[in-house]
Amino acid sequence: QDTKNDAVIEQKIETLLSSMTLEEKIGQMNQISSYGNIEDMSGLIKKGEVGSILNEVDPVRVNALQRVAMEESRLGIPLLMARDVIHGFKTIFPIPLGQAASFNPQVAKDGARVAAVEASAVGIRWTFAPMIDVARDPRWGRMAEGCGEDTYLTSVMGVAMVEGFQGDSLNSPTSIAACPKHFVGYGAAEGGRDYNSTFIPERRLRDVYLPPFEAVAKAGAATFMTSFNDNDGAPSTGNTFILKDVLRGEWGFDGIVVSDWASVAEMMAHGFAADSKEAAMKAVNAGVDMEMVSYTFVKELPELIKEGKVKKSAIDDAVRNILRIKFRLGLFDNPYVDEKRIEELYAPSHLEAAKQAAVESAILLKNEKETLPLQSSVKAVAVVGPMANAPYDQLGTWVFDGDKTKTVTPLKAIKELVGDKVQVIYEPGLTYSRDKNMAGVAKAAAAAARADVILAFVGEEAILSGEAHCLADLNLQGAQSELIAALAKTGKPVVTVVMAGRPLTIGKEVELSSAVLYSFHPGTMGGPALADLLWGKAVPSGKTPVTFPKMVGQIPVYYAHNSSGRPATRN
Repeated sequence: QDTKNDAVIEQKIETLLSSMTLEEKIGQMNQISSYGNIEDMSGLIKKGEVGSILNEVDPVRVNALQRVAMEESRLGIPLLMARDVIHGFKTIFPIPLGQAASFNPQVAKDGARVAAVEASAVGIRWTFAPMIDVARDPRWGRMAEGCGEDTYLTSVMGVAMVEGFQGDSLNSPTSIAACPKHFVGYGAAEGGRDYNSTFIPERRLRDVYLPPFEAVAKAGAATFMTSFNDNDGAPSTGNTFILKDVLRGEWGFDGIVVSDWASVAEMMAHGFAADSKEAAMKAVNAGVDMEMVSYTFVKELPELIKEGKVKKSAIDDAVRNILRIKFRLGLFDNPYVDEKRIEELYAPSHLEAAKQAAVESAILLKNEKETLPLQSSVKAVAVVGPMANAPYDQLGTWVFDGDKTKTVTPLKAIKELVGDKVQVIYEPGLTYSRDKNMAGVAKAAAAAARADVILAFVGEEAILSGEAHCLADLNLQGAQSELIAALAKTGKPVVTVVMAGRPLTIGKEVELSSAVLYSFHPGTMGGPALADLLWGKAVPSGKTPVTFPKMVGQIPVYYAHNSSGRPATRN
């Protein structure tokens, strides 16, 4: 840490703070989501009522909005542009759970670096990642977005992602501020149902859920996000213990704490705040610096300060934290993005890194009779299943900016790899993962019978995992199980490749297959990575970052459970 530079920044913060009106201070604490009318937003920015904008990805508009902040507002404080860039901006890497399966922090660091270079090329300087919620319930859709069930693996991968996003120095134009989330305990959502309550006692919080956050705080993460959940009745966005005592007090964190989307106002739904005024009061007093999109700070803080329910010093501290990160990002000196940088999107080196990540994240779960790698004696392969040629779905969840036309699917990659040496018989059988069309299944099995080996690509559409996509049943959806059974009946070796956002209960499909490769949604370059693995041009090295239950009734099932007084014994 550059202490001399830090002292200069602190001096600049105090100078600026002393000339700000209360309205301008509260404006810094307000984050809005970009919307169509640039004139409307410009009016708010000119008055100093906006500190950050999320979801603006057009560099021309980013610069236009920034110009208003820099040249037309009274104080010329730059805007901080934010976006959810979770596992790639344009070049999509495997979902974080897949990156965790590589057990290679370099994969996570490279993925975050590529994401930072691409996102910053359009003017984004803040991402809401990494998600480092330890998660032990695969019914929870957001397991896809984290690093699995282990505290240590999550810590190591989380630090690597922060280092990748933030680069060597925050003020480099290719660096973006990381925002570890969700602070804290969200991955323990009761019943695997999203946004649900958690009941984590302090010892478990400190043993299991806090260590990854402490690791990233110590690694210099610029910002933190509060969680949607309440723990034992206290929503994170109003929880002084975690935000002040632990994060600021014990760990010495001096960056921005931002609420999750509308999580300040949602404290009313939790029954923790009676109205928006109480919600704003509780959030600011607990240590939230910036409010994402629910506007209670702007609306309620002036009155709360008048009434003495929120101290002016609390507002000043929040604004200090916000300005500090804007200075560290170099936004005061270099507020604009070079609009020519968009040529950096989908750079060949980015695609190569994404392919390598997909190779390292695939897990070989079964390989009987050396079915894999496929030998030169294989002259015809059947490519079947709904995920064989699903350019959008193999990207996985949280890909706002990914372009499915850039995706290389297994079907395309296999054809490119084998050329005219191997006949490729393509018959998907099912058009998408939830398809129940048995006529398609029969057709695929008939076609597959003509091949030497059957490659079945099954799993989940992207929409089945991620935020607000929780499942009570983790079996393969639609008629995918029937498809595998029909393929097995041909007597030909079946190689099953699963692409999903979580561990699925696939015991019977594994039994029917000669070989099984598990690939958590592998991203843009998933096809070439899987083709290389199938033909032995790469060796599978992924490991399970989470326990695979045989049936959902076992959940939660995870390796690091406490020893009981009467442990199960094997007969």
